[in-house]
Amino acid sequence: MVQKSIQKEESTIASGLDSKDLAILRLLQANARVTVKEIADKVGLSTTPVHERIKRLEEDGVITQYATLVNPHKVKKGLTVICYVSLKQHNKNAGARFIKSILEMHEVIECYNISGEFDFMLKVVAENMDDYYNFHVNKLSEADNIGHVQSVFVMGIIKQTHVLVY
Repeated sequence: MVQKSIQKEESTIASGLDSKDLAILRLLQANARVTVKEIADKVGLSTTPVHERIKRLEEDGVITQYATLVNPHKVKKGLTVICYVSLKQHNKNAGARFIKSILEMHEVIECYNISGEFDFMLKVVAENMDDYYNFHVNKLSEADNIGHVQSVFVMGIIKQTHVLVY
């Protein structure tokens, strides 16, 4: 257990983040609207160093954006579908055209280039099954170079988090 703790601390130091940076990241991940003063009080620094650390974390690309998480049911997007997609052709231009089309589809909220039987995994949100069917038939299936699509419907969410730093 001590060895794991030492390894974790070494990897943190190697990445340029110290315990104060990690504490700041934990607080911002829990609530991106937390004030610099509140962070300073909780991590034991004054507001100026906290502000400077946050700016550095942003400039270094550790913090990539601030976002508002929305309950999908409250905005009529209660159906979540995982779509596995394989392409017909596997060359740079064909892949780029597919990616360009996916970036324009607002129903697709996440897209991963994956290994294995499929080339991409999409997380799609829709109002209901009819809405998803319309998306599948009129948008996804019309995308250039689609070979095969397998849809998996999310029955329930067991764990969902955006927290990366513990």
